[in-house]
Parts: sequence; structure tokens; C-alpha cells
Amino acid sequence: MSKELQKKLLFIALFVLVGIGAMQVPFSQLIGAKSIRFSLFDFYGPIVAAFVGSIWGVAAVAIMQLANWAWHGFNTDLGAIIRLFPILFAALYFAKKSRLVLLVPTIAMIAFWAHPEGRIAWYYALYWLIPILAYFLYDRFLIARALGATFTAHAVGGALWIWGLNMKAALWIGLIPIVWKERLLMAIGIMFTYLAFNYLLSAAQAKFGLKLPFVKLNPKYTKI
Repeated sequence: MSKELQKKLLFIALFVLVGIGAMQVPFSQLIGAKSIRFSLFDFYGPIVAAFVGSIWGVAAVAIMQLANWAWHGFNTDLGAIIRLFPILFAALYFAKKSRLVLLVPTIAMIAFWAHPEGRIAWYYALYWLIPILAYFLYDRFLIARALGATFTAHAVGGALWIWGLNMKAALWIGLIPIVWKERLLMAIGIMFTYLAFNYLLSAAQAKFGLKLPFVKLNPKYTKI
């Protein structure tokens, strides 16, 4: 194993530890599931792949999720299991601009509308057009990138939730005025978390002379 690969694995391991810690800090309850809460990880998880690449990043996020799931006793509640997946797709969206990732919210909308309850609350799934629209502003505005990521996660979660838990149309409709507030908060959190880590990593490299060629920093937000 090369030294560079060893350094990369150590760096990713540190990212994983931070992520597991972030999962232990809740900030709001998931509506419709009393036992499930959003945590600071919902800000942190999507940004990881932007620094270490899509494959490594998604793998790291999956390890964080599985480690946390094991730590809490492998909760077999369907809602808890569904929660393992959305953040993976948010990480993919945030990692880099890709048309292929736009298939995720598109398929989620179709899946939602294919469900009887989803056909009644069909306009709920229009939220998932946001990742597609954000794609065209991806490189210009960081908040657009963050919104695309969090609504991609929302789309995956929504499609799995309606089929897995058969939530009634009235509940989906009731969530419509709440979702935009929740997801805007998520997007702002993702954006500022990314800015903070981008700044800190660039500052650490400059101050301590660290050589981390595998870390992808955005020059617009780095400290030189």
C-alpha cells in the first residue's frame, strides 16, 4: 500500500469519525416518525464526497451510517432503515455536477406518482424539480448546489417512505408548507459546513505544510 493511499485512508477515517460524532447531535424531529431525528450529520454528510471524490465519499458516508446504525443496536424499524439511503444520493449530487444524478429526483417523482396516495398528493413531488433546476445554477451559486443536494435526499426519502410506510395523501399535503423551511435550513447548513471545512483544510495545508493531493478544495473558498 502506497504512502499516499495510506494518508488518504487515514484522512477518510477522520472524516468518518467526525461524521459519526455529528450524528449524535440532533436538531429536529422527522415529521411523521417520532423515533427519527435529523442531526448535524444532515449538514455534514453531503459535503464529504466533494472533498474526496464521489466513490470514496459515498463509501465513507455509508460507513458512517452503518457504524451509527450498529452503535444504536441495528434498529430494524423501517423508517430508520429508509433513513440510511437519502444522504448517499445527496453526497453524489453535491460531489460534482452530473446529468446522471438528475435521474434520481426524476425516478423518485415517477415512483411517488405511481403510488395511489402519491397520485392524490401529486403536487408534493414537484419539490423534486428543485435539484433539476439547481443543476443549471450549480457552478454559479453554492446555495443552489446545496439545495439540489438536500432535495435529492428528500426525493429519495419521499419515494421510499410512501412505498415503505404507505403514508396517507393528507399527511403529504400537510407537509408542503413545512418542507421548504426545513430544506432551506438544511441547504444553508450544508453550504456553511462546506465553506468551513474548505477554509479549515486549506488553512491547515498552508500553515502546517500538509500535502494532501487527494483532497479537492474549491479555490474560491480557500485560504492561501
